Amino acid sequence: MIRLGVNIDHVATLRQARRGDEPDPVAAAILATLGGADGITIHLREDRRHIQDRDARLLRPVVTTRLNLELAAVESIVEIALEILPEEATLVPERRQELTTEGGLDVVAHEKSLLSHVRRLQGAGIDVSLFIDPDPAQIDASHRLGATAVEFQTASYSEAKTAPERERQREKLALSARHAHERGLHVHMGHGLNYHNVQAIAALAHVEELNIGHSIISRAVLVGLERAVREMKAAIGSSDDKATR
Repeated sequence: MIRLGVNIDHVATLRQARRGDEPDPVAAAILATLGGADGITIHLREDRRHIQDRDARLLRPVVTTRLNLELAAVESIVEIALEILPEEATLVPERRQELTTEGGLDVVAHEKSLLSHVRRLQGAGIDVSLFIDPDPAQIDASHRLGATAVEFQTASYSEAKTAPERERQREKLALSARHAHERGLHVHMGHGLNYHNVQAIAALAHVEELNIGHSIISRAVLVGLERAVREMKAAIGSSDDKATR
């Protein structure tokens, strides 16, 4: 069964709109877990637009499944990761002006600078995943760095305007998943996945984990977080026949 990591960043986004105390990301993590989440994902951004340092520290003892901390390859954020010790750290690209993460990390261009961060995180017992585009060169560079996993950005699939383009992007993800698996990398995917498009991705061979946030939190506004997570788990579970390509 594919693991579902629920990204609770946008619970904090709503709280930060008023700079208040609610809704509480810690409470959201508990409810998501009760709904069947296999892990909790948070992105501690440099600009602290949603998740705050205090959230990360409070979540660490509360998350009893698997805490995945998304972070830029920046010393100050890496230091926080080394302090709270999440089960997994996912290195992502980050730009101040972006609404959300745009595209994958260019591991090929930044291989040397990433190496020390990867080694320090792994030396502390943290699994390291790299959020990358589904591209063979990026996969090979991730493998050379010794990453535990890669998370393929699925935005190109999720945002495809036509059925043929969507299928082309899905095939690209399928080939990349196989390429990564053959190199011993665990395969995760995420970005823009929702209740309507997740089944085709969950059916791909070698996919072990999906990280989904915005769609679940949006659904939770209407039906509650536990139910929203259960519904996403059901959508993922409906794709039990794994693709073999």
